[in-house]
Amino acid sequence: MNFTKISLAFCILLFTVPTLDAQTKKLKRPTNRVGVTSVDNFVQESFDLYDKVYKYDGYAASGKSLEDEDLDVLEEALEEMTALSDSAPDIINDLDGVGVLKQGKATLQMNRAKKALSYSIKTAKELLLGQREREPENEDDSTKSNEESDNETTSNSDNDDEEEIEEAPSNVSDGLEVYSKYDFVPGDKLLFFDDFSNDFIGDLPSKWNTNGSGNIVKFNKVEGNWFELKAGYRLYAIPDLSQLPEDYTIEFDILTSGLSNQTSSGARLHVILSDSNTFTNGRTNHVSVSIPFGQYAPFDIDTYNYFNGKGGMINAGLSADIRDEVQNQPHIAISVTKQRYRLWVNEVKYVDIPRFIEELNVLNYLKFHVYGLKDGEERVFIKNIKVAEGGVDLRRKLMSEGKISTNGILFDSGSANIQPQSLGIVRQISQVLMQDSSIKLNIVGHTDSDGSDDSNLKLSKDRAEAVKTALVNIYNISADRLTTDGKGETEPVADNGTADGKAQNRRVEFVKI
Repeated sequence: MNFTKISLAFCILLFTVPTLDAQTKKLKRPTNRVGVTSVDNFVQESFDLYDKVYKYDGYAASGKSLEDEDLDVLEEALEEMTALSDSAPDIINDLDGVGVLKQGKATLQMNRAKKALSYSIKTAKELLLGQREREPENEDDSTKSNEESDNETTSNSDNDDEEEIEEAPSNVSDGLEVYSKYDFVPGDKLLFFDDFSNDFIGDLPSKWNTNGSGNIVKFNKVEGNWFELKAGYRLYAIPDLSQLPEDYTIEFDILTSGLSNQTSSGARLHVILSDSNTFTNGRTNHVSVSIPFGQYAPFDIDTYNYFNGKGGMINAGLSADIRDEVQNQPHIAISVTKQRYRLWVNEVKYVDIPRFIEELNVLNYLKFHVYGLKDGEERVFIKNIKVAEGGVDLRRKLMSEGKISTNGILFDSGSANIQPQSLGIVRQISQVLMQDSSIKLNIVGHTDSDGSDDSNLKLSKDRAEAVKTALVNIYNISADRLTTDGKGETEPVADNGTADGKAQNRRVEFVKI
């Protein structure tokens, strides 16, 4: 028997070693390639899948429950691992005729990959069946991977008009408590709203203009339609909006895909207020604030103003580390109060510049500009763009008029779950109640016309009750000072046939009693 056959026999013997019954330390990924394509691919794919399963096994060790999307990832990984394991005998045949030293190196690496696959297949099955138990341990896993499928995007090849994109990570909000001091208050007179619900998948949104491309996409697990902003030099997306007042607010949601440690520091979303609706920053006046998407380090939120044809006094980078936020569907809120400009990412205020708007009544247009993304890999989407006049102190209005109505308290679609970024308004209401202990309020919910009359009536009552619960549980307001009611869709203030009208009709009223 020649040496090659002996080596091949030894290789086969190694593949018959018992599989790992327990994982005590993370297996090391081989750092050098063998030089045999089938072997190198086998090792790389085995450890890519191993890293994915090991992450979820770590969740089990820490007591963290797996979400539905996690189980979907594990099911797909299990199919890939099973097929990959079945291919091992064929790969062994590729070593015939290879040098002795290379055979030995290949054998060792494939054996290590086989151990990784054995662990991964066994663990994935146990996790899917809910039978995985493992003691917490110190794991040799110092790198935070962004290569898992949490941010992968896939196209629906059966329908060119609809694109399916994996669900964003589930830790979008850790609950309402963290927002308890959030002080953003949206305007109360709607100027522009677009959730793209009336647009067709694959089209440009009807209420926008652009000199580039972009289209409406629908996520397979994330709710609603989203507008993909294409990145490029001097590419702008401009909503049909003009004549911005001196006091107003801007809100929108962001979803990203494909961001990683390789994402450029120049990858940014620029939100621009301009003196023109042309595809430039502006003619002679504009201000810009850019939201960074880079992941390998924290990057500043950049601010810049430009008035009367020359750079203004503001050209600064404000310290921020929003790497996790931009990967978890952040809510962006902007408040312009005459010259003052403020910006929040979720519950945190990062920008507050008292004299950012150097000249009033010249910035009448809103523009979005994305730059620095890798084409086809890194993607940015926006949704729920809302511009409203006001943003005034609702406390004074409630005290002076005895009643306020706001569409700034937002709920999850079809439910009474308060979206946490709405707590700025609830906080102001709590301050009124704290200031004057004699005040009692009736909270009245209203819905749009989507759904049946009965379901909308119940939903409006539930939403009013949810606001009361927030006042009681978060701000310690006595429950006996609050009553609730719901009117369903019976008292509209705008046309339910439009997205703008529906947004106005979804509102909450506070009435002194």
